[in-house]
Amino acid sequence: MRTYIREHFLEDIRPYKPASLTQPAQLLDAVSAWKGLEMIIGDIITRFGIGREKCIEFGVEFGYSAVVFSNFFERVTGVDTFEGDIHTNNKQEHFQQTRERLKPYGNIHLVKSDYRDWIVRDNQRYNFAHVDIVHNYKETYECGLWAARHSECVVFHDTESFPEVRKAVKDIARATGQQLFNYPHHYGLGILVDTKSIAKRK
Repeated sequence: MRTYIREHFLEDIRPYKPASLTQPAQLLDAVSAWKGLEMIIGDIITRFGIGREKCIEFGVEFGYSAVVFSNFFERVTGVDTFEGDIHTNNKQEHFQQTRERLKPYGNIHLVKSDYRDWIVRDNQRYNFAHVDIVHNYKETYECGLWAARHSECVVFHDTESFPEVRKAVKDIARATGQQLFNYPHHYGLGILVDTKSIAKRK
């Protein structure tokens, strides 16, 4: 179970205030702690001028957020062990079940892999990345730093419910010099934006 952190989010992280809340056309009917965050993804993309070609997600679980991203990007790659972790309720292997569930969404490609195996071999650039893996500092920092260096924007779930995630996101922003925002609802979404790479693409 997630518990909210009552202390105010760190002062040097700006609050994210969406100009509009829009529900994507396609949503997966599944239980997810991510529900509600789908309403701000279009706003983030529009606000920062993020490209819409490629998205990578670390931490797919049952596929709710992957389907959200499939509304906005031409290709979505979802990387997960599909075996759960110390912070998830479901610890049964569920790759085939998730793949079957997401079959109707043809632009989603699932990969059964630990993020550590993936990041050592992938040198692609992505427009958008999502990090929602085991909520420890080390793993969030390692995966998130790679994502920040390989994408225009990275979002991190659970910045309000896991102090280690919040700390890792702040440290990644410090290491990369990227702009950092936090949306405090639905367990928190850290938003890290590489404005320089976006400007170069344009």
